[in-house]
Amino acid sequence: MSVSQPRAGSGAQPDRGVAKGSSEGRKFLDPSVIARLAHLDVRARLVVEGFIAGMHRSPFHGFSVEFAEHRPYMPGDPLKNLDWKVWARSDRYLVKRYTEETNLRCHLLVDLSGSMGFRSERAAMSKLEYAQSLAAALAYLMLHQQDAVGTLLFAERPLQYIPARAMRSHLDIVLKTLASAEPQGRTRLGPALHEVAERIKRRGLVILFSDLMDHPNEVLSGLQHFRHRRHEVIVFHILDPDEIEFPYTDTATFVDMESGERLTTEPWEIARRYRERLTAWRDFYRRNCRERLIDYVELDSRTPFDRALLAYLERRAKLL
Repeated sequence: MSVSQPRAGSGAQPDRGVAKGSSEGRKFLDPSVIARLAHLDVRARLVVEGFIAGMHRSPFHGFSVEFAEHRPYMPGDPLKNLDWKVWARSDRYLVKRYTEETNLRCHLLVDLSGSMGFRSERAAMSKLEYAQSLAAALAYLMLHQQDAVGTLLFAERPLQYIPARAMRSHLDIVLKTLASAEPQGRTRLGPALHEVAERIKRRGLVILFSDLMDHPNEVLSGLQHFRHRRHEVIVFHILDPDEIEFPYTDTATFVDMESGERLTTEPWEIARRYRERLTAWRDFYRRNCRERLIDYVELDSRTPFDRALLAYLERRAKLL
């Protein structure tokens, strides 16, 4: 099944720009927002790899946190791992195995394609600014709980990659990277996601911030590449309220923010069909992401980003 995405609702917009520098990058971290987010943990549902003791269950066996099982003693096993209590009761030599807790590697993927720069009068910020704010808040949360966070900015292809680090000082680097992001280029999500999936070697949590305005089957193919590599995937699908509701009534000229193509039309003549296609498009993503065990989160950029993020994290926490 193929569903084409609606590409209306993106009138020409002035270049608002984004603040530069790590200090200005912290504009995304309003203290009141952080206070509301601080009590929430972002835990991976799937088993993840890591490299220091943290909050998430590892696929590796270690000797540090939680007992997992016994296994028969084998020549060469350290004697300190023998369960002497079992030996005293049964005269059997068994070795204790433990499941260690490990930190999560989270990769924040931010779409910089031209359509992400759209902002209607009803929205407090552009789709890209909304994505930047969400990514900054999640980066803060991850680093606060000693998880590793990396960032990748992309449009037609990957543009800037910041490897995942678990140091608190890494937050300034992530924020500076996010603050430098500006809309550019055309949307080619599928190829970009495949390239990113090949670049991220160790499995973890991949979070995509995008309006997904590309061919849905190609986007899903890219997302499935991450799932094939056993990453957990969350998709924040960000749309402007005017793209969702198509409130236009008077004769209007719509300008594609990526190609510059112009279309003059009577909105009332196409509004019903546009909304039907939008609904089918979003339903297609929702259904196919669910089938692939991908968290699909629909967001309206007029909703305060902290409220939207809190609602998602609280809902997610109930499912863990």
